[in-house]
Amino acid sequence: MPANLPPQYYKLEKEFHQESDPGEKLRLAQELLAIMPKHKGTDKLQADMKSKIAKLKLQVESGGARHGVHRTDPHSHVQREGAAQILLIGAPNAGKSSLLDLLTEAHPHIADYPFTTREPLAGMFNWETVHFQLVDTPPVSAEHMELYLPNLVRHADLVLLVLDVSSPHWEQNLSEIRSRLLEKHIVLCGADPPPAPDPMFLYKHTLLAAHKHDEEGGAKALTSLALLAPGHTIVPTSVLDDACASALGAAFFAALGVMRVYTKRVGQEVELIDPLVLPVGATVEDAARLTHKDFAQKLQFARVWGHGKFEGQRVTHSFALTDKDVVEYHI
Repeated sequence: MPANLPPQYYKLEKEFHQESDPGEKLRLAQELLAIMPKHKGTDKLQADMKSKIAKLKLQVESGGARHGVHRTDPHSHVQREGAAQILLIGAPNAGKSSLLDLLTEAHPHIADYPFTTREPLAGMFNWETVHFQLVDTPPVSAEHMELYLPNLVRHADLVLLVLDVSSPHWEQNLSEIRSRLLEKHIVLCGADPPPAPDPMFLYKHTLLAAHKHDEEGGAKALTSLALLAPGHTIVPTSVLDDACASALGAAFFAALGVMRVYTKRVGQEVELIDPLVLPVGATVEDAARLTHKDFAQKLQFARVWGHGKFEGQRVTHSFALTDKDVVEYHI
């Protein structure tokens, strides 16, 4: 039976064979599999591509190559920690490193000249007992983008694009960053991708930090930015604004679509620290499974405290939890 592959398959296949970066090669392989017709004539082709994808995933996750194959950049992967990994991207001197310094215990090199950030730097940002991993990255310009940056964007849970809105060039910076990532088939979008997304592109949820909004021209830039980036959450930021950290934390939390659930032992008081971070709509069973691999299977019932519930309400496995609920498991 003929494969009847679409014309775009052959174009992608050529890119796949010419590409040397494992992260980009993995993306291309996944796209090839997605557009490949599914019938008996492509069974062997599908199996071969799935095998290649598995090998490439292993190569990317291990941070290296095997059997003499091209070696991947060690910066192309940052080990995820905390509730979510949030990648900071921006033009030279946009203020990414200043925000990382403000929000975390990391100490990036900050200077008035461009390209002071040479490699990814991670720090933990604690917002209302939730820990977000923020990763600062080298700047992006029309002339330069680190080869490993697209792979970091693909694997992050969320992207924060930092724009210095006090600069006369911020609109140009926004356009250049979008264009450079579009070359790698990555679209920076708001909460929702377009109604008919192109399967050849990755649509990455991106928040916009309107940095230095409190300086001259900042207020006007905020209005313009809302028109240039409809659908994006825009967070005004400044290292001089005490409310900046709280606003960013709340924006991250809302964008990720998650909630906090605290657990307590039977007969003991709850400590409102280190919550389980679960998708909105998660159940008692989901929380139990995340707490311990055996809890969900052995759980008889649970008691829940929280807004709109009576104290210690007895519930079953399928009970839907809400933000800041406290759960007590009964095994």
